[in-house]
Amino acid sequence: MSWNLFFTMFGGLGLFIYGMRLMGEGLERAAGDQLKNLVEILTTNRLMGVFVGALVTAIIQSSGATTVIVVGLLNAGIMDLSQAVGVIMGANIGTTMTAQLIAFKLSNIALPAIGIGTGIFLFSKNKTRKFIGQVILGFGLLFFGMQTMETALKPLAELPQFIGFMTSFSKTPILGVLAGFILTGLIQSSSATIGILQALASQGLVNLSIALPILFGDNIGSCVTALLSSIGTNINARRAALFHLLFNIIGTI
Repeated sequence: MSWNLFFTMFGGLGLFIYGMRLMGEGLERAAGDQLKNLVEILTTNRLMGVFVGALVTAIIQSSGATTVIVVGLLNAGIMDLSQAVGVIMGANIGTTMTAQLIAFKLSNIALPAIGIGTGIFLFSKNKTRKFIGQVILGFGLLFFGMQTMETALKPLAELPQFIGFMTSFSKTPILGVLAGFILTGLIQSSSATIGILQALASQGLVNLSIALPILFGDNIGSCVTALLSSIGTNINARRAALFHLLFNIIGTI
């Protein structure tokens, strides 16, 4: 893999992550403080907590960020541990929304979305409209980044060393889990690492037996943010972060 392709892949990943961040921030700002209020008010039982966790995570595009909010609410005594468990379960469902969005293959509208989103964001005086423009811009950047990654990864199909390396994950699944965990722990975004997997799959470089162990490792790696945020908090807040980790480890097993 030449340096040119490596930097193309790296740049595509940067666009993808930045687009995802813009989308999440735009949606979060448009909603204002209502998201945290929603978590506080509607988590009266575990089932409702699952729904709220999925909804909030789908909006802010990060299960780690949702768990960080939960850890903060637990530490402040606003929420109890049984409510937090439901929200964390829901967060693991909500985090899949980015992957589902990518699966629609909307790359053709990436550049128009970037142009429209930029126009709305720059020229609109209404704050809510500016945030909507930010969401559209982020949406376009996300898909443009995905398209860039797919282009960079295409030549790997001709490298037997890479194919052999990826095949080893299906033969020894624990290696795939470990690779997914390390990559997500470094990038701090399971959606980004799953995006890379989807880019590889779109080029026929990975099949389901190779992708699944890495995917499970991604889910475990997404717990790193919450674990770090729980340092120095009370016992219930630390338990919530640990539950997030155990939930994903048990799911992987």
